[in-house]
Amino acid sequence: MATLVWDYLPEYEKEQADILDAVRKVFASGRLVLGESVLGFEREFAGHHGARHCVGVDNGTNAIKLALQALGVGPGDEVVTVSNTAAPTVVAIDSVGATPVFVDVHRDSYLMDTEQVAAAITPRTRCLLPVHLYGQCVDMAPLQRLAAEHGLVLLEDCAQAHGARRHGRLAGTFGDAAAFSFYPTKVLGAYGDGGAVLTSDDKTAHDLRRLRYYGMEDRYYVVRTPGHNSRLDEVQAEILRRKLRRLDSYIEDRRAVARRYEEGLGDTSLVLPATVPGNEHVYYVYTVRHPRRDDIIERLKEFGIELNISYPWPVHTMSGFAHLGYARGALPVTEELAGQIFSLPMYPALPPGVQDEVIGAVRTVLAGL
Repeated sequence: MATLVWDYLPEYEKEQADILDAVRKVFASGRLVLGESVLGFEREFAGHHGARHCVGVDNGTNAIKLALQALGVGPGDEVVTVSNTAAPTVVAIDSVGATPVFVDVHRDSYLMDTEQVAAAITPRTRCLLPVHLYGQCVDMAPLQRLAAEHGLVLLEDCAQAHGARRHGRLAGTFGDAAAFSFYPTKVLGAYGDGGAVLTSDDKTAHDLRRLRYYGMEDRYYVVRTPGHNSRLDEVQAEILRRKLRRLDSYIEDRRAVARRYEEGLGDTSLVLPATVPGNEHVYYVYTVRHPRRDDIIERLKEFGIELNISYPWPVHTMSGFAHLGYARGALPVTEELAGQIFSLPMYPALPPGVQDEVIGAVRTVLAGL
């Protein structure tokens, strides 16, 4: 049996009774759409972050899309972000008619190089969209200053950073709004798709609720800009309510997995994850780097170990975004990393024995390079 980079079954085995009880509760409630479970999760997730509002939506991509729309970002606007991210970040920008403008990332942390952002701002810039990648936070203070100076909105992509902190402050609490994904692999993952937007602005929250429900304020009546059918499902919301109570334990288990990797691989030629000073890493993935990445991944298959690359193609190099006009070499660090980074198995219920086998196999492969 192959060792996978992520597997939900060990966690489900431990939490099965609670997960199935959540499903039974919703099915017995008499309300399957936008009922008490969604309202309860929104209230509890907002409270966890000290935010005034949480608006549950159907997935993380639409969380970004609807947040951009609610913040007034649209055709003709530019959004400064990074190319070293999952494509949905940029797909969401494109879907509202805005233009993504990319800056490079730091070689050690893989996070947005905030020193490059000022030069990327033009009269058309409307939004700064940092991605809290792999489980830790972008340095938000420079972005907050730039947003205030230029009158820009600041939207955080927190899809990979549930529970991550910078100087003690949770990801998702720095900007005008923050978008989250609850895809099953996430630090706080559902048993299907799900997403949410946090904000402490009443108008933004009001517009988000309207936009996720076709643009309606009253039933059957669309006002202003038409919206979408982007509601968080009741079953997923109830599961997320239960799992939110265990979020801190999930993070501690992930950190324990990361410590075992550091102990087992710290003396090898792999470049292990670097935590930025001031950050508290939650290890959504355990991303390492090596110039012979492809050889390592191929040889590990002989041990039954299947690994993942996040991400092999920078967004600006994809044919679907060729219209943006970025040439090869435009983002040198991002492009270099795309040929070197890969992720080792990481999830809270990863058995220590399985992890030891992975460490042993990696060491054997590295020794034979």
